[in-house]
This record gives sequence, structure tokens and C-alpha cells, in this order.
Amino acid sequence: MSEPESNDKPLNLTIYVWRQKDAKDAGGLVKYDLKGVSQHASFLEMLDILNEQLVGKGEEPVAFDHDCREGICGMCSLMINGRPHGGFPATTTCQVHMRHFKDGETIYIEPWRAGAFPVVRDLVVDRAAFDKITQAGGYITANCGSAQDANAILVPKDDADRAMSAAACIGCGACVAACPNSSAMLYTAAKLAHMHNLPQGQPERMKRTLAMVDAMDAAGFGNCTNHYECEAACPKEITREVIAMMNRDYAKAALSYREPTAKSDGAG
Repeated sequence: MSEPESNDKPLNLTIYVWRQKDAKDAGGLVKYDLKGVSQHASFLEMLDILNEQLVGKGEEPVAFDHDCREGICGMCSLMINGRPHGGFPATTTCQVHMRHFKDGETIYIEPWRAGAFPVVRDLVVDRAAFDKITQAGGYITANCGSAQDANAILVPKDDADRAMSAAACIGCGACVAACPNSSAMLYTAAKLAHMHNLPQGQPERMKRTLAMVDAMDAAGFGNCTNHYECEAACPKEITREVIAMMNRDYAKAALSYREPTAKSDGAG
């Protein structure tokens, strides 16, 4: 992301923030006027400033997720002006700085929008559905040894690079929020590709694919219709190639590894 020049002039902003007490509340956008924001502040620091002002007035602060603030944990899941993480390439919300905005600008901040990500409060959503997909993958049975045995199994560099690229997924959910169908195909495929590009992931490859895709469907995510908004929104630049790998594996697994269903009783 190219960095704009900063003249150090504090920004006066109009902020519309989604406020929602709980999952049952209808919620809505609330307008705040924020003055004197440093251009060197991060986007989350700007929200900290807003919350300090709200607490000073005796009002409820805005709830939002954050942890590392270094683009690693994936917690900072916000729609900024209608785009996940603000729409900046390879950038999470916590890596966005206020110098990318202009004095007097109006900013809209909302939570992820997906049926599988219910709003907990304000800008916080429940992404436990991602955990269920990952848990469905289970463990690998290949004996990999201890840390000192890491180089005992030789892996071609191209395969290792693809596995590492897929492993870069931080589970932020931007792919789901960007997709018009709220599909989790990129997330699920990245988690599968991490293992399926390595020899250790081969024994349970088909079983793992079936389990994780089935868990994705059961969680209520939509299907992929090749919009590729997920790829554009991913802060770690994971490509749609992992989805193609998953689709190929799923087709093979559905034909060869899925347990047969109960026989029809003849009705219909």
C-alpha cells in the first residue's frame, strides 16, 4: 500500500459507526464528530480516541475486536466505507493509518455482514463458524517427529511455497464479508491447501476435504459463484488457486470416499 504524504495537520472527521446492543437488537448507524485526530494514528487508535471521548461523556464506548494490532491476528474485522479492511491492498484494519483520509471526510464503519457471522455487539461479530470448519479437519496421523526432525521429510520448494502462502491466512473473515454470497470458500480452501501441498497432509486428504467442506456448508456460508471478491479483499493476498484445488479434491472425495447413504425404501 503506497503511503500518502502527511502534513501533520490534525483531521476533523465525521464518523458513522454501527451501534448494536446485542444480537437481538436491530442496530443502526450513529453519527459522531471527531476532531483533532493525528494523521499518524492508526484506524484503531482513532476508534480509541472516539471511545475516550464517549467515556468522558458518560456514554457507552464502541465495542470492536482487536489484539495484536500488527496485521497478524485477524481480529480487526471492520467494513470501512463499505469495503473489508478499507479496501487497501494487503492491509488489515489495524494497518490502515489516518493519513489515508482527508480532513472533513465522512467515514462509515460497520461489522462484517454474513449470516454465519452474527453480530455480538456493535462492530464485534461471532466467527466461531470458522473454528468449526478448522476443527472438522481433525489431526494428521503422519509421524513428523520432533522439531529436530523438521528436514527429515524433503518437500519440493514450489510445494513448500504454496503451503506457506496458504498458511498465511489469518482467519479475519474479509473474504466472507466481501463475497456477495457470504462464501467461506477461500478460507476453507486455504486451510486445506496448507496441508494438501505437503506430504504429511496426504493420508487424510480426501477425508479432511469432505469434513471441512461439509462443516462449511453446515455453518450457513453461501456458495462460490466466481466473483473473486474474496481474493481482492484478502489482506494476505491468498489467491483463488486454492479454491480450484479444493474443488478438484472435493469432486474426487465425493465419488470415492463418502460413505454410501441409506438405501431408498422405494417411495418416490
